[in-house]
Amino acid sequence: MSENTGTVSPSKAPAAKFGGKGINVGIGIAAVVTVAGLVLWGVQLTGGLVQTGMRNLDSWGLYITCFMFFVGLSAGGLIISSVPRAFGMKGFGGISKIAVWTSICCTVLAVAFVVVDLGQPLRLGELFAYSNLGSPLMWDIAVISVYLILSIVYLWATLRSEAGKVSERALRVVSVVALVTAVLVHSVTAWIFGLQQAHEFWHTALMAPWFVSSALVCGTALVLIVVVALRRAGYMELAQDNVVRMAKLLGAFVCVDLYFFGCDLLTSAFPGGSGAEVVGMLVSGPLAPFFWVEIVGCALAAVICFVPKLRTNPLIVVASILAIAGIFCKRVQLLVGGFQIANVEYPTVMTPYSVTDWTAGMAGAYQGMVYWPTPLEFGMALGVVGLGVLLLLLGFKYLPLKPTENSH
Repeated sequence: MSENTGTVSPSKAPAAKFGGKGINVGIGIAAVVTVAGLVLWGVQLTGGLVQTGMRNLDSWGLYITCFMFFVGLSAGGLIISSVPRAFGMKGFGGISKIAVWTSICCTVLAVAFVVVDLGQPLRLGELFAYSNLGSPLMWDIAVISVYLILSIVYLWATLRSEAGKVSERALRVVSVVALVTAVLVHSVTAWIFGLQQAHEFWHTALMAPWFVSSALVCGTALVLIVVVALRRAGYMELAQDNVVRMAKLLGAFVCVDLYFFGCDLLTSAFPGGSGAEVVGMLVSGPLAPFFWVEIVGCALAAVICFVPKLRTNPLIVVASILAIAGIFCKRVQLLVGGFQIANVEYPTVMTPYSVTDWTAGMAGAYQGMVYWPTPLEFGMALGVVGLGVLLLLLGFKYLPLKPTENSH
């Protein structure tokens, strides 16, 4: 606050509530949740993955669903940050550093969910010691590692550029590389599923662009929520025009994502197509609640983003939450849907370790959702998310993420 004019310097916006008691309480709660997650991880390590709802015929569950989801949140945030600088376009009012930091936090969460899903952390070493470079899983591990390092370098380069230590040209080069890597990391994650011919729901060439479009939706939505919250808390100043522009962009991304989904459903459901059973599973089968939450939620989000009278900050936040919830439901459909239609009709042995609800036979096991997380998995997921919130808040408190004149 200037003593002479009583105005706020844009380069030194006050932390206000966010730098005081409010953020400290948030950090404390997030730390407690993180510690609780670590305790539950210890329980899982001692008792084994049999404590989860995963079995031989549905070997991935909530952890890998969250991995896909947070990779999308991460890639979307970095794309939103890097595209304006990479192509010399007008940005969104200096939100680049905040978007990159949210991207870094989400990437850390994605990696954490992979570690939790491995069962034992020592298996990380086995991945590299006995790696198969022809496997999309190894491609994904490699590109995510590069992506996390590059995100940190991008944030560092942005901060150094504002200090006049890195040229605009060099920062633009880093932006282009970051953009390419962000698209690549989601494409490789999609190929893990799309290249598996044994699963009807996964084996489609649309999987990679579908993943990228979903990343743009939830990444933009997350940045919008964070920016609106930080502006309300007094952490940063941002013209409403920039918020509206991001909201319009969110609406466009939602429409593209729904278009890709519609194309895939039409191709599968058309008479003579091989995916009619998949469409039935989504529209009126066990996964129908997730399907309709996604469709209705994303449609409402698009309406809010495109109708001028509805583009108030509270409704923009609602639209963003609906979009994120829709994409999460899409991830649930994708992962569980790939196991929902059994590709092994008569397994040799039926035990609690091979199929859920094994006492009722194959028909009983697959009449509802083939997988549902146990309380342990829900608690573990909440603990990992707590870690992400903790990192996010610590960054807002201690890192120079506030927009400056050079940020614009």
